[in-house]
Amino acid sequence: MSLDRMIENIRRTGNPTVAGLDPKLSYIPAYIREKAFAEFGETLDGAAAAIWEYNKALIDALYDIVPAVKPQAAYYEMYGWQGMKTLTQTIAYAKEKGMFVITDGKRNDIGTTMEAYATAHLGKTAVGGRLLPAFGGDALTVNGYLGSDGIRPLLGVCRETDAGIFVLVKTSNPSSGELQDQLLGDKTVYRTMGDNCEKWGEELPGKYGYSGVGAVVGATYPAQLTELRESLPHTYFLVPGYGAQGGGAKDVAGAFDRDGLGAIVNSSRGILCAWQKENCAPEDFAGAARREALRMKEDITSVL
Repeated sequence: MSLDRMIENIRRTGNPTVAGLDPKLSYIPAYIREKAFAEFGETLDGAAAAIWEYNKALIDALYDIVPAVKPQAAYYEMYGWQGMKTLTQTIAYAKEKGMFVITDGKRNDIGTTMEAYATAHLGKTAVGGRLLPAFGGDALTVNGYLGSDGIRPLLGVCRETDAGIFVLVKTSNPSSGELQDQLLGDKTVYRTMGDNCEKWGEELPGKYGYSGVGAVVGATYPAQLTELRESLPHTYFLVPGYGAQGGGAKDVAGAFDRDGLGAIVNSSRGILCAWQKENCAPEDFAGAARREALRMKEDITSVL
């Protein structure tokens, strides 16, 4: 399944991390913005052009050392159809470079509407007599809190197109416990959702012991990470919350199995804004991103 390809990329690079491509114009060096605005004006077209140049340079700097990228759809949607075109270009370019692409959309619906989301982001759209990929991601983040009605429409598309999903289980935000930590009988809501991921994953088995149904579990809750790793042996974890949200290497250690697999840890602002943190020349923003990605790799692998 799709997550098998992600695992193979992790093994190839020796790096269990994913770079979140969540661009804001304020993250982008002024010379790139000024160039785009000179051509297109201060318009959505200009913003999208600047983001595309920025993303392309980041991918060029990271593809050989980072196994995956995770573009968050909202950061492209806010720039209209022009931004969504840039999302499509970014996904295609990252895949061309051999990277695994997790589209962070957190989609959530039921029935044919969820089938449409699955088709858009993971499948192929029927146009006349042709089947064409719309966005073409390798995996999609989804919200499973509508129950199986919101997940099962995805599974068939994943099977057909060798794609995967990551279901929100225990999220990294401070208020997640208001719902996810509540008890359903003798289990928490997040543990119940994790158990559902194991069950749904039986329909998408993988050759490395992990299914095509992964779980989003935040680095900001290390005890729950360890608990869920022990209880969900076939569910791969996407781990947000490292770096800017406060999670560190020791916090994510419990997400991994004894072979150093089982989790892929995300960093977005830490990589995107590394040039600002370093206070290096703006023209070296991609180099700074690469240096931060290598530092993150060493930090996380040191605890495995």
